[in-house]
Amino acid sequence: MPDYGHDLRFGSFITPQSGRPEAAVALAQLSERAGLDLVTFQDHPYQPAHLDTWTLLSWVAARTERVHLSGDVMNLPLRLPAVLAKSVASLDLLSGGRVELGLGAGGFWDAIEAMGGRRLSPGQAVDALGEAIEVIRGVWDAGERRVLRVEGAHYTVRGAKRGPAPAHEVPIWLGAYKPRMLRLVGAKADGWLPSLGYLTPQDVAGGNKIIDEAAEEAGRDPREVRRLLNLMEGGFGAEGGGLLQGPPAVWVERLLPLALQEGVSTFILASDDPQTIQTFAQEVAPALREAVAAERSSTPPSSGPSRPARARALRSPGIDYDTLPASLSDSAVEPGDRDYWRVRSSYVWPGSPGLVLRPATAGQVAEALEFAQRQRAPLSVRSGGHGISGRSTNDGGIVVDIGAMNGVEVLDRARRLVRVGAGARWGEVAQVLQPHGLAISSGDYGDVGVGGLATAGGQGFLGRSYGLTIDHVVGAEVVLADGRVVRADAEHHPDLFWALRGAGGNMGVVTSLDIEAAEVGEVVFAALVHDASDTAGFLEGFGRLVEDSPRALTAFLSVFPTGRGEPIVAQSLLVWAGDDTDAAVSAIEPFLGLGPVLQQQAQLTPYAAIVAPHHNQHHGQSGTRMRSALVEHLDGPTCAVLAGLFGGRGTGMVQVRSVGGAVNDTPPEATAYAHRTQNFSLTGVFQKAGGAQAEQWWERLGVEAIYLSFESHGDEDLLAKAFPPATLRRLRRVKAAYDPGNVFRHNFPITPDPAA
Repeated sequence: MPDYGHDLRFGSFITPQSGRPEAAVALAQLSERAGLDLVTFQDHPYQPAHLDTWTLLSWVAARTERVHLSGDVMNLPLRLPAVLAKSVASLDLLSGGRVELGLGAGGFWDAIEAMGGRRLSPGQAVDALGEAIEVIRGVWDAGERRVLRVEGAHYTVRGAKRGPAPAHEVPIWLGAYKPRMLRLVGAKADGWLPSLGYLTPQDVAGGNKIIDEAAEEAGRDPREVRRLLNLMEGGFGAEGGGLLQGPPAVWVERLLPLALQEGVSTFILASDDPQTIQTFAQEVAPALREAVAAERSSTPPSSGPSRPARARALRSPGIDYDTLPASLSDSAVEPGDRDYWRVRSSYVWPGSPGLVLRPATAGQVAEALEFAQRQRAPLSVRSGGHGISGRSTNDGGIVVDIGAMNGVEVLDRARRLVRVGAGARWGEVAQVLQPHGLAISSGDYGDVGVGGLATAGGQGFLGRSYGLTIDHVVGAEVVLADGRVVRADAEHHPDLFWALRGAGGNMGVVTSLDIEAAEVGEVVFAALVHDASDTAGFLEGFGRLVEDSPRALTAFLSVFPTGRGEPIVAQSLLVWAGDDTDAAVSAIEPFLGLGPVLQQQAQLTPYAAIVAPHHNQHHGQSGTRMRSALVEHLDGPTCAVLAGLFGGRGTGMVQVRSVGGAVNDTPPEATAYAHRTQNFSLTGVFQKAGGAQAEQWWERLGVEAIYLSFESHGDEDLLAKAFPPATLRRLRRVKAAYDPGNVFRHNFPITPDPAA
C-alpha cells in the first residue's frame, strides 16, 4: 500500500540536555513559532547529561500554546504503565489535548538495570510492551465503569480505578525495528516511529509489509497505523553524499518517495540547530505538503485513514456511515472512539447512540439533519445535555450535538442585546456578560445548555424580577427539518417564533438566540439550611414569605431526607437582584424564622459566581424519575401532600422554585409557555426503590399544570398539562407548517395537525 492517506505532519527531535536546560525549551518554542506540528525529546533516564523527559515535556507544555509534544520514545522499563497513562492524560488535559505517546521497549539494559529496572530478554521486552499498551488504554478508558484488571507476565493490574481520560484520543507510537516489534505495531499500536539512523529507506518498505500483515491478521486496517520517521544527520547547504544533505529542494525530492511510496506521513527532524529547524519548518514542510497534494490529486489514495476494526464492529445497523458528509466526519464520534464515553449519555439519561455529530455551523446542522433523515435510526438534539426531559441521547441512533456553537456576543450594549450560541453553557454566558454589567436569568446551574432552557422556559435565580428566559428572547436562528436556515422573530416567521418560546425542541434546531439581558452587576446571595422536620408548616411559611417579598428577591428551596430517624433538611437559596444590601437583608431575614437554623451565609457577589460552569461529565442517572407541578400557592393541602412524600421511602428530594412576579407579567398567549398565574414550580425527585409509591402520592396534588423541563418521562398525556388546549392546538398547526414529517418527535411529541 504505497499511500495510507494520512495528512502530513512535521516535527522536531530535540536533545534534552541538562547542561543547558533553557536551550531545549527555547528550541521547542522556536519549533512552534516556525509552524511545526510536533516537538519530541528522547528519553534516557539513566543519562545524566539529559533532563528527565517527562518533566521537560510538562515544562514545555506550559511554555507553548499550539504544538503537540511527545517522548521519542518513552523508556517503558523505567516508567510504570499505569502511572505513565495517568501522567499522559493529566498533561493532555492541562495542555488542551497536545500530548502524544511514543513508547519503546528498552534497549540499554545495563543502564536500565543500574537505575533499578528489571532486565528483560528481547522477547520479554516485546511482551511487556504489549501488556503495557493494554494497561495504558485501560486506564484511559474512563467511560468503562468496571475496574481495570490486566493479568500479564510483566505488568499486573488488579482492580485499578480508571481515568482520567485524556483530552483527545492520544495515539501510541512504537519505536520498532525487529520483526516481533513490528508485528506488535500492526496488532496494537497507532503508529510506527523508527529513526533513519537505524534503518535505510529500503528498510521502511520491509517494515511496512510486516506491520500491514500483522494488522490484517489482527482484524485491523493497515491504514489505522500512522508511519512516522525521525530524520537523523541532515543538513542544508551544498548537496553532499548523505540522503538529506543539500538545499530544501533536494530534501523535498528525497522525502517525496518516502511519503508516497512508503506511506510516511510524519517527518521529525533531529537537530538542535535553530536555523536548521526553521528552514525545515518554513521551506521543506510546505513544499513537501504541496508536492504530496499534487501527486494525490492525480492519483489519490484508495481512501483516507480507516476507522479501527474494533470501532467498525460496534456500528449501528440502522446508520449508513459511509454516506456521512465529509464536513461532519472529522468531529463525529462513534462507539469505540475514545471520546465516546464523554458524549454518549446526558445528565439523566444513559445512552448508547450509534453516532454523535458535532456540527459547528448552521449549514453543518442542516447537513446533519439531512443525513439523519436518510437513516433508520432515532434522532436526538443536544445543546448542553443537562436537561431532565430533553432526550438528548438515545440507543443506536444519531445525536446532533451543537456544543461547538457556543459563542456569546454583546450586539448592542445600549439595548442590552446579546447573541448567544445555543451550544453555550449558561455559566459561560454569565462570565462573558459580567464585565458589561449584564445578566440573563437562566436556571440555577451553570452547566445547563442554552438551547434547551431558552426554548422550554427558563426558571432562574432572577426570575421574579426578570421573568422567564424565553420572555426576553427577541430572535432566533433555526435550522428546519427541510434544511432551511431561517430567522424567527416578531416580523419573520412569527408563528414559529411564538412556538420556539416554550416548545422549541419540537420545531427545529435553534442554533443561536438574541436575548435582552438585564442590568445586573453584583447580587446578594444567601444560603440557609433549616431543620424542616415540621415539613408542611415550613413549606407553607416559605410560600407566604416568597409571595410577600419584593420582586427583587427570588428564592429556590430544596427539601430532602437525611436518613432514618434524622430530621428533614431544607436548603434555601435566595438571590436579591441588585447590590442594595440593606434592602436584601430586610427581605432575607424573615426566612431565618422558618425553623431551627443549621447553617447560614450571605454575600455580595457577581451573578456569574453563583452560576459558574462546572464542565461536569455526564454519565446518566438511570432509575431516577422526576415529576413537575405548577401551583399558584403553597397552601395547606399542597404542603400536606409534599410533606407526606417523606413519610415513606422513594423520595430523594422535593424542590420549590419561585416563578411569580415578572414571570406572570407576560400574557399567556404571548409564548407557547402559557402558565402565567402560578407562583411556584414544584419538582419531585424519586428513586428507583420505592419511587412508584412516591409517585402515586404525588398524584394527590391534583396537578393541572406542569413545566416540561422537569418531567423526566415524556408521556403524551402530559402535553395537556404542559400546554392549555388553545396553546396545544396552535402548536399542532405550527408543527404542521414547519415539521410536517414530525422529524423532531423524540422529545415530548407534538404531532402535526394542520386542521387543529
